[in-house]
Amino acid sequence: MNDAPDSPPTASPEQMRAIARRLILPPLAFAAVAVVAVLWFVLYGMNGGGGKEAASGGTGECAASAALAPQLAPLAKGDIAALAIDAQPKLMPALGFARDGKPVDLASFRGKIVLLNLWATWCVPCREEMPALDRLQGIAGDKDFSVVAVNIDTARLERPKGFLQEIGVKNLTFFSDSSAKAFQTLQQSGKVVGLPTSFLLGRDGCALGVLAGPAKWDGADALALIKAATQQ
Repeated sequence: MNDAPDSPPTASPEQMRAIARRLILPPLAFAAVAVVAVLWFVLYGMNGGGGKEAASGGTGECAASAALAPQLAPLAKGDIAALAIDAQPKLMPALGFARDGKPVDLASFRGKIVLLNLWATWCVPCREEMPALDRLQGIAGDKDFSVVAVNIDTARLERPKGFLQEIGVKNLTFFSDSSAKAFQTLQQSGKVVGLPTSFLLGRDGCALGVLAGPAKWDGADALALIKAATQQ
């Protein structure tokens, strides 16, 4: 009979590797978590949650319009109920056109509340709402507000001015884009489908709202909204 003590069991190479993995993995997992935490702090924490705020318009180039939009939303009613106020205003694309034949761009109107209207003489609803836009400019147009009605006729270019004279427009400046590039740019960006289309722009050049189709722009509802926008 062998009374010698039993020898300690010997682990196989596979068992030794398994033990090593159990000992090594936790530190590696901890290191991975630490790396993720650092990246989160750099990309999100240091920017104060910038991604979320940028999406909501809380900071950046449209911050002023984002603050104004909630105040205007309840005023989009009655004659201008179709005006869709954007809770997250976006900067308008760069648009170029002409003012009485001389080049101008939309960015030159920064600092004012603007009602940008796209129209054409072949568009019957456009023709019908033009007198109201003219009266709105006459009533509310000043250093803080302008109606910018851009004609996009591409043929028979004498017709737009002739039409405005025919209906007795007195207050609107003649803006035109005979290439219709501004309209095409807005179409491609998904901001406009047909005519007429009007955009309410903040002082920062961001779109506060859009209205597709004609509206009674010289009515009490529109005037109340414009007054509220310009007083901010």
